[in-house]
Amino acid sequence: MRELSVVGVRVELPSNQPIVLLREVEGDRYLPIWIGAVEATAIAYEQQGVKPARPLTHDLLRDVLAALKAPLRAVEITELKENVFYADLLIGDGVRVSARPSDSIALALRVGAPIRCAEEVLSEAGIVIPDEQEDEVEKFREFLEQVRPEDFAG
Repeated sequence: MRELSVVGVRVELPSNQPIVLLREVEGDRYLPIWIGAVEATAIAYEQQGVKPARPLTHDLLRDVLAALKAPLRAVEITELKENVFYADLLIGDGVRVSARPSDSIALALRVGAPIRCAEEVLSEAGIVIPDEQEDEVEKFREFLEQVRPEDFAG
């Protein structure tokens, strides 16, 4: 398993499909995962420090885990089958719960849990961005500084 960090979310044009971009902590591969608008908003809210008046679903799950004293230890993106990513939540003392990567990432950001990815998944779906395309990554980061979570609403 390789540890990943969340670069951010954006809307891919022209399809208007949200995407979360992850990057290897100790490497140069990026992992793009297309996600739903609700999950994109949840990730963007957390990255931007937006606190909604009432808990969102991922906030609720964080609070339930805390109340049960069952901490989220890590998120693992485990498989890619037929262009669908699969992930597990590692909870408490060895409990694994299958979850969508987008929900897993939103929850991991809320509790500060590490996000890891199977080497096989990174080998298949990870991309290396050549130096000349680093400008695109910088533009992506600039976009993230300006985008609001409401921009992901359908």
